Amino acid sequence: METRKRVVIKVGTNVMTNRNNRIVGPVLHELVRQIAELYEKGYQPVLVSSGSAIAGKEVLGECSSDDPSTRRQIFSSVGQPRMMRHYYTLFNSFGMHCAQLLATKRDFAPGKHRENMINCYEGLLEEGIVPIANEDDAVSLTMSMFTDNDELASLVAELIDADALILLTDTDGLYTGHPDDDNSEKISRVHPEQNVEKYVQENRKAEGEGRGGMKSKLKIAKETARKNITCYIANGKRPNVIIDLLEGKEIGTKFSETR
Repeated sequence: METRKRVVIKVGTNVMTNRNNRIVGPVLHELVRQIAELYEKGYQPVLVSSGSAIAGKEVLGECSSDDPSTRRQIFSSVGQPRMMRHYYTLFNSFGMHCAQLLATKRDFAPGKHRENMINCYEGLLEEGIVPIANEDDAVSLTMSMFTDNDELASLVAELIDADALILLTDTDGLYTGHPDDDNSEKISRVHPEQNVEKYVQENRKAEGEGRGGMKSKLKIAKETARKNITCYIANGKRPNVIIDLLEGKEIGTKFSETR
């Protein structure tokens, strides 16, 4: 029996929302369409999805708690089922099933939790079900939270022995300066030992917009490539971006041990 290639796709909050921080349905539809196409091409895809905090904020508007951690827990807890409803409906329209897997950082430490999680992922993938992973914000302790969902995606990629990790963001990849500057050039390939950190711009985000930025993505992409898992940073709002990346088109930034 032919072994299916495995790919982990992480979609950030900035991909799925507009400038008013509202979730954009057509973006999610295009994401799921590509995942369904990947499955038909023989891949076993896993989705790591942000967006629960924004989805919860859309429902609640505001929250009376002054504690940032509690606010995050409340927004995420309310938003998580809303996100899964979106995904359930979309995957169902393509004749596919999806499943929710919430994890904390401690679940990835060697031991029974990790073994149990591996069994769950393996079972779902063998059944042709798309796992949708996110952090379990309701029980995660601040001291042991994932840095962001980029870190979670990398850990999942390692857990299932993935062939590739795709980090979807709202820029076309890593640039030599700010992406909007005319003199900035996109860097197409990066070796893990290559010094490209100097190009990363500082990033400021409002509450609910997600914790990840290019600095985090660069760190995670290099770490992932060192584990012999090819990693890409690309624009999730670009049509057909996932398929194009895996077909070898020169888009985004590719991180790999091979030069």
